[in-house]
Amino acid sequence: MEDYGLDLHSSMILEEYRERLPQFEQLKTIIVDQLYKIIKNSGIEINTIEARVKTEASFAGKLQRKGHKYHSLDDITDVVGARVITFYNEDVDRIASIMETIFEVDWANSVDKRKMHQVSSFGYNSLHYVCRLRREVFHDDNCPWFNEVRFEIQMRTALQHVWSAIEHDTGYKTEIEVPAEYMRSLSRLSGLLELADNEFSRLRQELADYRHRTRALVQKGKLDEVELNGDTFRTYMAQQPFSRLNKRIAAITPAEIQEVSAMPYLSVLLMLNMKTLGDVVRFIKENSDDAYQLALRQLSSTDLDILSSTVGLQNLCIVKILKDGYGKAGLIRFLDKVYGKSEHNAAMADMFYNQAKSLSFMA
Repeated sequence: MEDYGLDLHSSMILEEYRERLPQFEQLKTIIVDQLYKIIKNSGIEINTIEARVKTEASFAGKLQRKGHKYHSLDDITDVVGARVITFYNEDVDRIASIMETIFEVDWANSVDKRKMHQVSSFGYNSLHYVCRLRREVFHDDNCPWFNEVRFEIQMRTALQHVWSAIEHDTGYKTEIEVPAEYMRSLSRLSGLLELADNEFSRLRQELADYRHRTRALVQKGKLDEVELNGDTFRTYMAQQPFSRLNKRIAAITPAEIQEVSAMPYLSVLLMLNMKTLGDVVRFIKENSDDAYQLALRQLSSTDLDILSSTVGLQNLCIVKILKDGYGKAGLIRFLDKVYGKSEHNAAMADMFYNQAKSLSFMA
């Protein structure tokens, strides 16, 4: 085995590392399993979890540089390391709080590198915990060492992770190591990533506030104050606004209603100049009877036993398109938006038009 030119003391630590390597690998697996389990239960969306056991070459390099600092293998806290990468700044702190429930944190050796920069400087941001496994979380009587050895958990955002990779690639660690003419560009890039992290968090909070306000308006029935868009339409659909019409139509054959997403119809409603949820309510009220009459033409002579939950909305759209004078061309455009462009859409538009042309609203 390679000795890496180490002194006797460091060589003994390296030999102990080699003997314990299978245990380190087991510990890594235990840590990752615990991380996945508790983060999944927390409901926090993360980018990824990474883990590694320091390779022999990397471990030996550490001993070459700093072997004199360590009395034993147990003094080296990063042989096993894991990393949790989040999408948002605030989730780093949420993950950290979770880590404290499953790991015993060695606060004296843990560091929050996010707080280490001067006001005028930028650089690597990450939260590093040195930990042990709590016995109540995991314990093996055959290997109590699992609860004794320390390991490192890093928590950072995806953009902080990007900056770490840039640092590693460029060799940038301190201002002393980088020629002055490149420092400004590096600091500017770091600042942009930090700004982006903060802006993503701000936007996330503003979107959450917006969704809360719109849900409250929908629940209060103030639908003319709610802009029609993907978020609000999805919230509105949770109230099943088309269910009454669907039940009337389903009773024609009779048929069972099969739930499908109505989201493809959003673009049609916008095409028909609906701007608020109040417009959608009026659209339903003004066209439901005609949509039902159209369904009678479509289904009276059939024995269909399953209908889509969008059947009422589909007929409402057909009626509205024809009432507004868009004719067959409007029906084709409608079908293109809902089902995608197809050579069959023209024939389907003809069928819908012929079914509707004898109804009173076409007179």
